[in-house]
Amino acid sequence: MTTATTSTDDFKVADLSLAAFGRKEIVLAEHEMPGLMAIREEFAAQQPLTGARITGSLHMTVQTAVLIETLTALGAQVRWASCNIFSTQDHAAAAVAVGRDGTPESPQGVPVFAWKGETLEEYWWCTEQALTWPGTETGGPNMILDDGGDATLLIHKGVEYEKAGAA
Repeated sequence: MTTATTSTDDFKVADLSLAAFGRKEIVLAEHEMPGLMAIREEFAAQQPLTGARITGSLHMTVQTAVLIETLTALGAQVRWASCNIFSTQDHAAAAVAVGRDGTPESPQGVPVFAWKGETLEEYWWCTEQALTWPGTETGGPNMILDDGGDATLLIHKGVEYEKAGAA
């Protein structure tokens, strides 16, 4: 069964109209995550993560959205997929894709590839999209934040296939 989703080249989520609710939930989560908010406040001006291309594969929740927005506030470029086909909070994914300054009609957020109820085929496609960095010299991330190990597995298998001449 294929899930109905909203997609562009930069993201694929269930429904961008959920972004406003997701943004409200993210603001609430920020109040419950003082450590990340303190890091943002202290280091955002210095941009210590400039040059970091981070692929994330964690549960796409409002708490993860706070982490994603902290990474970008510190200068990182981020691409994200959920590490579980059932754990995505669609409103959080929509809010991250739209971004703080975007709208559902003109998203300006982080490339996120996640929606609740992905098939296994869709799940692996989402992980591959998060690992693909168009317009970069290497075409991939230089850092991985991986909860379940699937993104890391995909990279290792890709290297294995390349060495064998199969890719």
